Amino acid sequence: MSHSTGGGRGGRRPCGGSFTKCPSYQEGAGKAAVQAQIRQQLQFIKDKVDFLIAELYFCVEEIEWAIEEALKTGMVVAATMAIGETGDMAGVPAGECAVRMAKAGAQVVGVNCMFDPDTTVRTIQAMKTALDAAGLSPYLMTQPNGFHCPGVGKEGYLSCPEFPYAMEPRLVTRFDVHRYARAAYDIGVRYIGGCCGFEPHHVRAIAEEMAEERGKMPPASDKHQPWGKSLKRHYMDFIRERAGREYWENLVPSCGRLQPPTHGYNPSPDNDLQ
Repeated sequence: MSHSTGGGRGGRRPCGGSFTKCPSYQEGAGKAAVQAQIRQQLQFIKDKVDFLIAELYFCVEEIEWAIEEALKTGMVVAATMAIGETGDMAGVPAGECAVRMAKAGAQVVGVNCMFDPDTTVRTIQAMKTALDAAGLSPYLMTQPNGFHCPGVGKEGYLSCPEFPYAMEPRLVTRFDVHRYARAAYDIGVRYIGGCCGFEPHHVRAIAEEMAEERGKMPPASDKHQPWGKSLKRHYMDFIRERAGREYWENLVPSCGRLQPPTHGYNPSPDNDLQ
């Protein structure tokens, strides 16, 4: 499916194959059992993927074992952990996790899912600092989730009371994604993407923010103008004033609720007035 849809304009795009953590690790079955399950997952390489992505790992020890097994294919291996600034589930700091992934042989290291773009940027900065100190220079990769979830613990957005069925009010805007992409790029990240919660317009925002660096706009921008520039033609004056980067970059969006949401909130007119 990826090969059939990834061509588009300009020919075939690189196709990555991802694999993830194994039940056998949580069960304490040991390295051999974990790597056996990794080999089962890696059977997809027969479908001619171009590189491998080990993703959504909570413990650096397990991803080290995964990288070791994946490298036996002879393919490029990217390794990303689902961690924030505080490190993995075993208490290993984020920077040390990055160093260990690189030393295990991953050519690309980083983080994916579980945490929002702001947390992800801070985490990859900690990783970059540790990698620089260790004299290591793998490529960097970030794929945050698309929901604002500041202050969560190691479980990330899973610990939000709204997870999983009421996360929409936490969704990041396309302008949040512009800022995230620029911040990640400035740190040195060159594989910039998104995970759960990211929609097509978010991915387009990444490509639009990176248009100068890439030397082109994405095909999806043919009928779209970044930063609301198309509003210049709106029939209402006050809407036309919102056309441009300055307005949207400085906007702090509201969730539309009249008070902080609680499980017992009764949205009646009387309560709203109070």
